[in-house]
Amino acid sequence: MDPGTAQQQVARTMTLEAFADTIVPGEKRFPADRSVAGAASGGGAVVAGAIELLETPAAGVAGGLTDLARMLNEHATAYAREHGRDLDGDVPAFVALAFDDRSALVRALTGPDHPERDGWVALALFSNMAFDTAAHRHTTEAIAEGHVGLATMGFAAPDPDGLWRFPAYSYGRPLADLHPDTTASGSLA
Repeated sequence: MDPGTAQQQVARTMTLEAFADTIVPGEKRFPADRSVAGAASGGGAVVAGAIELLETPAAGVAGGLTDLARMLNEHATAYAREHGRDLDGDVPAFVALAFDDRSALVRALTGPDHPERDGWVALALFSNMAFDTAAHRHTTEAIAEGHVGLATMGFAAPDPDGLWRFPAYSYGRPLADLHPDTTASGSLA
């Protein structure tokens, strides 16, 4: 990979991380973290694996991420000019925006009348999915490794054999009587 391409990859990742952090904010991963604004305590979408999920071929958005990052930085530059914000040229334009400005720009981009809305809403949905469901991970592995989103939401761990049985019932009572032909594994005989 040539240096220009490596720098472009770093800028792309930083931009996408800043977008994901705007959707589900978290605390900075290290003191000089510029992508994560530190607008909330605990881990957010970035720590939960938003970039990993976005880059998963099954998500269907990986091929457009470079263009979305470029467009997001173009929108950030225009936003900064319109609102009189000075941008630090050492980081991509969207990363250079303060958290409140990032949030305002994302609200505009995901608004019902924005012509590019579908792309920005997709990024927002995948950022949420990384936090809420660890969609890019096997659930039992994510729980065992302390996935921040699943832990924050109190997602129940499986039984020691890896299955979820929920003996206490979420409604405080069984929803139906067990069929008499149900096997020990839960299948009908």
